[in-house]
Amino acid sequence: MDDLIKKINALRNVSDSNLNESVKKVAVILTSPRSGSSLVKSILRTHSDIASLDGEIEPLLTLSRNGFGYNSNSDAIEILSNKNELASNILDGLTIPFEDLPPSEILKKRWEKRLLLQFPAVFSGTEGHAELIELLDSVFTKIKASDIKEEKELQKLILRKIFRNSPWRMSYYDGYTVSDTKLFFDELKIEEPPFVVPRLYARSFTADDVENKTLLFKTPPDAYRIGMYEQIFPNAEIKYIHLTRGYAQSVNGLMDGWLSPVGFFSHNLKGAGISLNIKGYSDLVEFGKHWWKFDLPPNWQEFTTARLEDVCLNQWLSAHEAILESKVSKLQISFEQVLSEPKETIKQITTYLGLRELGSISLPVVMAIETPKARRWLKREKQMLKIGEQKEVREMMALLAYKMDSETWL
Repeated sequence: MDDLIKKINALRNVSDSNLNESVKKVAVILTSPRSGSSLVKSILRTHSDIASLDGEIEPLLTLSRNGFGYNSNSDAIEILSNKNELASNILDGLTIPFEDLPPSEILKKRWEKRLLLQFPAVFSGTEGHAELIELLDSVFTKIKASDIKEEKELQKLILRKIFRNSPWRMSYYDGYTVSDTKLFFDELKIEEPPFVVPRLYARSFTADDVENKTLLFKTPPDAYRIGMYEQIFPNAEIKYIHLTRGYAQSVNGLMDGWLSPVGFFSHNLKGAGISLNIKGYSDLVEFGKHWWKFDLPPNWQEFTTARLEDVCLNQWLSAHEAILESKVSKLQISFEQVLSEPKETIKQITTYLGLRELGSISLPVVMAIETPKARRWLKREKQMLKIGEQKEVREMMALLAYKMDSETWL
């Protein structure tokens, strides 16, 4: 893996930067997985004063040799390694909404860097990388904003052209379904599927932005590394948003994700010599012996032979326990609020961040396993209600300001 990372870093060729020391404002969403943070980020990143990554910080931590297998045996990180390398990769990936498409050379480089994270074994070899560059040249010579103005349709068109000879790869992308879907097979990966695509109508973050733009980050494992962004941006004010969601909705969503054949593969434990025997997972799916999904709490090794619902419950409990125990100053918002009162709730967040109110708000479908609908947890109703009888679940629900009245669970 180390050799592959060296090769990917060389191909991405990210320039060193010290702008991280000048950044003044950072916002971090803290939450558990499957709690709606992707949706909240997708809304906030339309703000003209917010800079954000296309995806999460996880692959950039891997590129800078941070996290599980490097300086941690879980997703928790206390002291960062190669901090300047990590900061440079973050700054290189930040974009800000803009009304026009950037020059094709910039777009090509963004797509190249992203695809190297998604299919490193395919595109990092000499022939594979040369083919990728040739393909991107061909695609962006023909693509024009006038062809399709709607960004998602334009992104889909680009993906179709890139994967015209392997359309099944598109099934690993967020929001894309193809008829020839195949099980996620790559044992080596840097970005976790569902993959994201580069934002098109956006400009790069520059030195002129360090004073007045807010850098927004969200990734659920950040619950276990509060203080990390203070290391990366030593002169910035870090504001935290604690996004909550009820246990039934979160655990149900996590169980769906663990069983998905194409998404949420976070850690291949085969390299660490660890086999999983998770009941309701390892015995049901062919990737279930070695692939851990979603975040890796500090106590994850206690759950390698547990039931799937207990693994998922621990991911919900552990994240919120870590956030609450940190005592960090934060704005607490529930995902249920976002769904029921989006305009008012997003205004709470922008006011907290010292930003003007967003003009219009839409709720796009992001990182969804099934078609979104209210009370989807009811498909496992008996199982979820049984979990709710546990004392620690009831206590955490109370701490997060939820009622143990299932009729109120969206």
